[in-house]
This record gives sequence, C-alpha cells and structure tokens, in this order.
Amino acid sequence: MSRVEEFEELRPLLFSIAYRILGSVGEAEDAVQETWLRYDGSSSRPTSTKAFLSATVTRISIDVLRSARVRREEYVGPWFPEPLLSDPYQDPVRSVELADSVSMAALLLLERLSPLERAVFVLREVFAFGFDEVASAVGRSEAACRQLLVRARRHMEAGRPRFEADRQERQELATRFFEALKNGDVGELRNLLAADVQMVGDGGGKAPQLANAVMGAENVARVLGAAAPLLTRIDVTFEPHEVNGQPGALFRDRDGRILRTLALDVLDGQIQTIHSVNNPDKLGHIGPVADAWAVNRELKQARRQMN
Repeated sequence: MSRVEEFEELRPLLFSIAYRILGSVGEAEDAVQETWLRYDGSSSRPTSTKAFLSATVTRISIDVLRSARVRREEYVGPWFPEPLLSDPYQDPVRSVELADSVSMAALLLLERLSPLERAVFVLREVFAFGFDEVASAVGRSEAACRQLLVRARRHMEAGRPRFEADRQERQELATRFFEALKNGDVGELRNLLAADVQMVGDGGGKAPQLANAVMGAENVARVLGAAAPLLTRIDVTFEPHEVNGQPGALFRDRDGRILRTLALDVLDGQIQTIHSVNNPDKLGHIGPVADAWAVNRELKQARRQMN
C-alpha cells in the first residue's frame, strides 16, 4: 500500500481526533493536511502508520488549540464549536460513544480542560488508545497521562450531559419538536421542553443574535412559536438533520443558503438545551452562507406587517 493510500485510509480517524480536540472543522482539516505534509516529507516509514499519524495530528492540534484559546477569550458572546453534520470516522462497536462525544454539550465541556487533558481524554476515552500510544502522542510518561486523564474525567463527570440511550426515542421527540415549530404550536413546543430548558446562540458578533440565553419552557416556546409564522412569511425553511451527533436542523433562506444550525440535547424525554450557530464564519463548510442581517431586516418588516 502506498503512503497516499495509507493516509487516506486513516484520514477519517485523524479528522475526528483533531475536531474533538479543536472544535473547529476548518482547523481540524488544516491539522490533517499538515499531518500529511509531515508524513510525506519523512524519509523513513514508521512501524505503525496509525500510531505515527495519530500522534502527529494530536501534537499539531494541541499547538493550534493553545493559540486558539486566546482568541476564544476575546470572542463576542457564547462560543460554540463549528457544527459537524457527519463524523467521517465510524466504529460500530463505539457508535454511541462517538456520537455523544461530538455533541455540542460534550465539546463545550472539553473546553474546560487544558490542551493536554483534552488530548489525553479524547485519545483514551473516545478512541480507546492504549496508554503507551497516548503517552507517545502527547509527549508525556504513561504515569503523567494517567494523572491527566483522572483530572479530565473529574471535570467532565462534574458537568457531563446524559443523553437518551434510545436514539429512536430521541429522534421521534425531535420530529415532534420540528413539526410543532413548523406549525407555530406553542402548546406542543412547551410540552416537549424541559422546565429549565435553555436556548443559546453563537453569532460571534457577526450575525443577529439574542442578547441573552432564553430560559424556561414558557419563554422558549413563545419565542419559537412567534418566530415560525415570520420565518414562513419570508420563505426561510428548515430541514431536520443530525448536527454533532444529535437531532437538529439546518435553516436556509429563500435561495437555499445556510442561515443557521440548530442542535437539540435530549434527556428524560424532554429537550434540555437548544444550541444555535449562525456565525457565518462557522457555516461556510456546510455550503453557501446566507446574509443573516438581510434576513433579520426582512423579519422585522414582516413583524410590522403582521402587527
């Protein structure tokens, strides 16, 4: 097998490692490309190509994350990971763990960890790498990696979201939610939302966004219910689509351009959190991006006409 073939076979795994460490599709793709350049430029063939490439992409991702964290501290409003519509790496044995580890809630918890803790947690807990492989990847001893993992687990367990084990039940609830949203059915929306539900958005100061998170089932249901007829009036549509391994949807303007993504966190048969991403910088990898400011002006005009 040639180097190119070996690399392409492992590309899905490399991207999935990098994305979970970085929370950015673009930065993960860049890390994978840099990994290829280093592999292609090396004069010798490693004993284990998987171990070599995984270690390389992990080190690159750690370096990128260290600089990215400074930028995120200056970010306008809540920072969310770039939405991922499908994870290229699949492992039937670990499908549930892989899907939950890429959720918005899980990735936001990973943001609390140091870059080294995050890398160790991702390699060991998500991808089940041996401690010897983890140690080689992050440049620390196995004992140090075990300590890093203990600290990472402690942070993650303190706020770890619990997801419905029955994915079909979760999907059925999401179907009811989006049907109620389409119809502007405030009562049905309220029934599907947890009492303390939160709706939070990431506009990054580059797209219209709610000033604060909307809290509570009544408030969230009324906001969503009021928005539905306005969106229909200006030809904004949405299509249910898995987002970061969880039920969600893509919203598009009348020309089919991406306006925002929505992802739902479900627990105990109710929706606990609604994450919205409409920062245009985080949507370009999905497709052409809508002018959210123009859409917002249309919404305001439609609201005036309906009142």
